Amino acid sequence: MEIVNVDAKTFEAMLSKFESFADRMEALCRLYGDKDMSEWMDNQDVCLLLKISPRTLQTLRDNGTLAYSQINHKTYYKPSDVERIVPLVEDRCKQAKYKGKQI
Repeated sequence: MEIVNVDAKTFEAMLSKFESFADRMEALCRLYGDKDMSEWMDNQDVCLLLKISPRTLQTLRDNGTLAYSQINHKTYYKPSDVERIVPLVEDRCKQAKYKGKQI
């Protein structure tokens, strides 16, 4: 860890900028705050809906098939994005079943 010393004037300027940023973020949250987090799905919701394993879900994220957002190491998905890939996942499940495998 590196320790950096700054003079009081610089620190006050940084603090002022941070407070300004925080105020803008609060305003944006109030403006768009009507979007309820319950609209978003987590890993478990998506795995249950698509009937896939967590590893398969990870692969869908890694290859860009399924869009996601992360907040504090927790992953969330928009239901519309999940619904968009349902046919693709069903197709892959059929192909895997035909080959005697499971995804």
